[in-house]
Amino acid sequence: MENKRIFLSCPTMHGEEQLFVKEAFDTNWVAPLGKNVDEFEKEMANYIGVAHAAALSAGTAALHLAVKLAGVGQGDIVFCSDLTFAATVNPVSYEKATQVFIDSEYESWNMDPKALKKAFDKYPQCKCVMLANLYGTPAKLDEIKEICDAHGAILIEDAAESLAATYKGKQTGTFGKYNVISFNGNKIITTSGGGMLLSDDEEAIKKARFWATQSRDPAPHYQHSEIGYNYRMSNVVAGIGRGQLIHLDEHRELKEKIYSRYKKAFSNIPVTMNPYPECSIPNFWLSCFTVNDGCDVKPYDIMEKLASENIEARPIWKPMHMQPVFEGYDFISAFENACSEDIFKRGLCLPSDIKMTEEEQDRVIEIIKSLF
Repeated sequence: MENKRIFLSCPTMHGEEQLFVKEAFDTNWVAPLGKNVDEFEKEMANYIGVAHAAALSAGTAALHLAVKLAGVGQGDIVFCSDLTFAATVNPVSYEKATQVFIDSEYESWNMDPKALKKAFDKYPQCKCVMLANLYGTPAKLDEIKEICDAHGAILIEDAAESLAATYKGKQTGTFGKYNVISFNGNKIITTSGGGMLLSDDEEAIKKARFWATQSRDPAPHYQHSEIGYNYRMSNVVAGIGRGQLIHLDEHRELKEKIYSRYKKAFSNIPVTMNPYPECSIPNFWLSCFTVNDGCDVKPYDIMEKLASENIEARPIWKPMHMQPVFEGYDFISAFENACSEDIFKRGLCLPSDIKMTEEEQDRVIEIIKSLF
């Protein structure tokens, strides 16, 4: 008999989601907008600690509107996290601007402030920085924000993976002028799809909502003075999000427990868990590790062995400067050999699903340890 599938991270539903969705059906508000959208925006803004939020169809849509709000246009330079998913950086291309990729550092795996300073020395005209908090771990946010402020650059914080994580006691998704979270299916809470744009700038959020509803002018007929997008969140989807938000802190605690059990179990084999600065509390969305230098066992060996046991693991994100679509784009590092490449080559994302039992996690652990 085949072993039960152990997932990397998948949705965990509770029941309250159905109540909010039922309300949407009962009131026939199944199309975009409605009470669930309005309340989800308020509840999420209140949780994170920002003044305003716009619920959108995806985190990528929120990033795109953030780039537009930052005034990024054709020919502009935007500094972007190198070690991230492509969704972080693709919206720069939507606006015909050019990415310059900034290497990571080893304390958080996120954008390196030293490399960012080097980038501003080379491209002082840069007016926007796209920063991602990798796998739920906050970057060195105060240092990066200070550098951006000193150069008059707008910081966009991609907190898609770090909802409920804090840096020096402050929620991620609050450090940028514009901030983004995601509710994709494998995130710490999900709406099946969707995202949100966050800002203390009320006019900016109003503008984002306008663009997201096809830039329809306030006229009795269909009139459009700007190009718009179909980016607003469905009222049904928002209902799922409201039910999930009730359990966000519970999900974070379960994720941390998974990380802690891995860290303890792997203390005597040559691997290192994904690190985080002492001043931060990650949401531990995905537990990851790097195999120590010089070890004969490689991440793909581990991933293939787990796959043979019906267990899902994944490689670390392939750095953006190594992607074929961005061949020839500039990459700035403070290291002789790129940190992001090193983490990618030695790293692995482990099963981190909160429905995974301790017995199932023990099975994952024993399989990995047997390879060493």
